[in-house]
Amino acid sequence: MIFTLKTTYMKMHKLMKIDSRLLLILSTLFLSSSIFAETTLYTNVNGYTLNREREIVQFYAVQFTNDKIDRLYLNEQDLPTDPDLIIDGKGQTMIPGLIDAHGHVLTYGLSLLRVDLVGAESELNAVQRVVDFAKDNEQLDWIQGRGWNQVLWESNAFPLASSLDSAINAKPVWLIRIDGHAGWANSAAMEIAGINSRTEDPDGGQIIRDENGDPTGVFIDNAMALVRSGIPPLSFEERKLALLTAMQSLAKFGLTSVHEAGASSTTIQAYKQLQQVGPLPVRVNVMLAAVDDDFELRLAEGHFRSSDDTLTLNSVKISADGALGSRGASLIDDYSDSSGHTGLLLHSPERIQYFMRAAMNAGFQVNTHAIGDNANKLVLDSYEQLIAETNTRDLRHRIEHAQILRYEDILRFAELGVIPSMQATHATSDKNMAVDRLGEVRIQGAYAWRKLLDTGTIIANGSDFPVESPNPFFGLHAAITRQDKNNEPPDGWYPEERMTPAEAFASFTIDAAYAGHQEDILGSLEPGKKADFIILDRDIFTSANSELWQTQVVETWVNGKKFTD
Repeated sequence: MIFTLKTTYMKMHKLMKIDSRLLLILSTLFLSSSIFAETTLYTNVNGYTLNREREIVQFYAVQFTNDKIDRLYLNEQDLPTDPDLIIDGKGQTMIPGLIDAHGHVLTYGLSLLRVDLVGAESELNAVQRVVDFAKDNEQLDWIQGRGWNQVLWESNAFPLASSLDSAINAKPVWLIRIDGHAGWANSAAMEIAGINSRTEDPDGGQIIRDENGDPTGVFIDNAMALVRSGIPPLSFEERKLALLTAMQSLAKFGLTSVHEAGASSTTIQAYKQLQQVGPLPVRVNVMLAAVDDDFELRLAEGHFRSSDDTLTLNSVKISADGALGSRGASLIDDYSDSSGHTGLLLHSPERIQYFMRAAMNAGFQVNTHAIGDNANKLVLDSYEQLIAETNTRDLRHRIEHAQILRYEDILRFAELGVIPSMQATHATSDKNMAVDRLGEVRIQGAYAWRKLLDTGTIIANGSDFPVESPNPFFGLHAAITRQDKNNEPPDGWYPEERMTPAEAFASFTIDAAYAGHQEDILGSLEPGKKADFIILDRDIFTSANSELWQTQVVETWVNGKKFTD
């Protein structure tokens, strides 16, 4: 959905009109509602959860008081007669609220307020979307958007500044690739940033150039900062609006908790202000961005956990390399479709270890983005050294994506107690280009869920929104079938790597909670845990696997409260 600037400013105006008196009233109402216990019995449901052995358990009623579950009722158990509220589920399916272990909340919110290029079928189609958006938002000084993917285009080639120039040359345009690891600028944007043929590639970045050495308009990884430097920063209220817009959207998909994969000090402060007004629409487990200017200061402040558990900060996000689609993932050997190119490391190995050591010594979990086999090896080598040095195995350090692995490195996750935080829909989205990039041998260690599970490790699942849709049922479908929404290929893409339905369910619930140190309060429906659950339009355990992605969420409950727009 594309919001016009007028709509955006109306929302911002409403947000800014909330004065201190209204905030005090809202806070008082929230506090008073938590003082008086209210017991709810939600009955006549087709309920599913997981027990401590991670086995699927069915139930037909759940009782909760305020934000915590009192009891599940299995078949033929007598129900209480004195709850304050009884809700008839009318036989609908109830499951624990789903958890996305890797997403970008702020970026997703901004994507809902900018040009949507997801699914653009060609460079020309992408340009036309930009033109249409610009006409509806004439007040904007910069036109920004996200979601283009040249792999979907017949040309399979990076786009050109000249394509944008032919349509919009009076205003700067900056468009982020679907994976967030490349950007496309028009000439006006490059002129503002002072970029020309003499501009050098920064460390960990690449400027795509033509045969004369002139920038074509595409910037990879750290080179993106060259263009971003000319874009006015977000205001604090714009940041809060984007976060709120994103969380409200995520709740509609049935997500009750998300892990924010990298946030600045400013974004963390925006979260805290929103949380102080009342519970956030969904729970957010924030990873502090290692590149934040106040990284060490935030570490010194220690962990943060709000009283309602809707906002948590106990981990750090580091990025080791780029993405496969833009050939920024760091590989040991050359890309199969680009001789002499092995991708990019975003930081030196020494810098990566500095981030890791500082976080571990401060008691923070370390979650490191690594996609290429070289980046994954480097990160595992560093974890092996630093976990022993800092005695922090119990912090459950993670590798975000763990996308392309050598066989010998697959074994190291369980050995080191490292959690692979993976995204099932990446496999079904990347299947059209992954073999081209990696060849027939390396692909055997890519998106290797079954190989990892068979070593005894657990997988925390997510989507990497807005790189992929945040819809968790797309992820469940991909995890179980290894197919896209057209159920292609017929037998699944490398189907030997599929998850079972129970494993996929666990990866979006209890295992994702475990990856965030929250398994004692989230991830399953059982006494003492939070009353986070969703109501669905179908039984996902008896429906055809091919139809899982079509599942619709009827209700979302967080902290024992039903989400409403």
